[in-house]
Amino acid sequence: MRHIKTKITLIIIVAIILSMGIVTLLSMDSIKRLGQEDSEQILMLLCETGQKNLDSYFVSVEQSVGLIASYVETDLEQTDIEELPEHVDRVRSIFEDIASKTNGVLTYYYRIDPEVTSDTSGFWYVDTEGTGFVEHAVTDISQYDTADTSDIVWFTVPKVTGEPVWLPPYETENLNVYVLSYNVPVYKNGDFIGVIGIEIDYSTIANQVDNIRLYDTGYAFIIDEDGGIIYHPYLDILTMTPDEIPAVPDGMLSEGVNTRYVFDGVEKQGVCLTLHNGMKLTVSVPVDEINGHWESLVSKTVYASIFVLLIFGLIAMYVSGTITKPLIELTKAAQKVSAGDYDVDISYRSNDEVGILSHAFEDLVTNLRVNVAKLKEDNARLEEASIRDALTGARNRFALRRDYDTYIDKEVHLMMFDIDDFKSVNDGNGHAIGDYLLKKTSDILINNFGKENVYRYGGDEFLIITGDVTEKDFKRILSNLSNELSIISLEKKQLPVHFSAGYVYGKISLQEDLRLMLRQADELLYEAKSSGKSVFIGKEFDREYADSIIKREEDCFRHY
Repeated sequence: MRHIKTKITLIIIVAIILSMGIVTLLSMDSIKRLGQEDSEQILMLLCETGQKNLDSYFVSVEQSVGLIASYVETDLEQTDIEELPEHVDRVRSIFEDIASKTNGVLTYYYRIDPEVTSDTSGFWYVDTEGTGFVEHAVTDISQYDTADTSDIVWFTVPKVTGEPVWLPPYETENLNVYVLSYNVPVYKNGDFIGVIGIEIDYSTIANQVDNIRLYDTGYAFIIDEDGGIIYHPYLDILTMTPDEIPAVPDGMLSEGVNTRYVFDGVEKQGVCLTLHNGMKLTVSVPVDEINGHWESLVSKTVYASIFVLLIFGLIAMYVSGTITKPLIELTKAAQKVSAGDYDVDISYRSNDEVGILSHAFEDLVTNLRVNVAKLKEDNARLEEASIRDALTGARNRFALRRDYDTYIDKEVHLMMFDIDDFKSVNDGNGHAIGDYLLKKTSDILINNFGKENVYRYGGDEFLIITGDVTEKDFKRILSNLSNELSIISLEKKQLPVHFSAGYVYGKISLQEDLRLMLRQADELLYEAKSSGKSVFIGKEFDREYADSIIKREEDCFRHY
């Protein structure tokens, strides 16, 4: 390494390797992140598109039925009960025209409540063969209790609720086919007359869902609001018993949230949106297919980076004698970036290799500047996470120390809260049940006092500090809290647990007051625990008494 050209060449090659390595790593990370973000956006967009298409169809059905219902009620205003047969005939002619223009309609009907008249029952038209609607014998409603919504739901539900209603898929008793129906009750002068409805062929919805495809094997399916599968392209739901139908992961019920789950041993990602009629459309795709796209781009980026490194190495050896000056400038810029200063300006603008390197370095700095900004945002989120207890979601002791000054010159209630015999719960039921109890307890405390006022002080002990509340209101909250805590259950089985608390109230003038309040509240807590189960004891803050407690304990410690 005696020749300066060799030294410069090696320096250039090393600089190129470092620069391109950093760019490649950043690019790989960006590709991965963007690939995952794009897949989530594509998944959401496809779900939204499917949602809009299905909602558009459901709305068109509602409009058709609503149009007929409006005509029926208008005509009823001018019709006596004795003239219902003529009224039904008028509705029949209009309904046929509208139903025939609505896609997927399997049947349509106008049924008169037998309590209104026994002379006219209405009509029911079906088109099971796809050759046109023909009139079918109507169900004898008089054989049913129309106040019981478990039978002939297409009639009883809208009659009882008095509202238009979409019914989930069911099998028609007379036609033995699966349908969805939309039904609207009609009235005359406030009196229930009957029901207007349209039944949609189950396969019409299935065909629309089957057309929603993503990647190679992605698909869509429909669930009800409770997570039960209504239609799945790879499951014959209609022939399966409830026990045979797989459960939908809980996360899939979250509106518009990308969720990872495992189905048939395959990890998948899905998103769920609520449809106009209350059902939910879910779009799912294997995670391997999502990752395959960005992994391919990463591989190409690595190969491209290696190729570029080889090309730049050859060029560096050829032009090393002419790049000393711009290289110094580039080095200084790199030192600024290394020191955290991303405000660099490289003046060398030649089209040779060093110029290309300079441009690439500027791009790198730009990317770094963007990523540093994102890193600061991530740090802010991490800081928030650092003040939260991971198990319960309550604030921790670090947050308490940080919040000390916020309570100065404020009237507060400070309560030490403890789960009685928590060790027995852990020993008798297992730590998983204990963790569940801690989480449920924290949730109830946060719900009553606010997430900014509840701290997990240690083990099964919680600290609550709340201001701007009177003693009367605080006791009311404690009463409500006691009721909620007493009914904590797991899988509908109430847990045999009790709670005790000691609290003090008064004004905090100094940080020392908070420490004294904590000690007095702790003393009251143990007094409460000695008094029995689920006892709450509160007193006004006594600075001298609290200080005497601490001094008494310090004396005991010294004697010990």
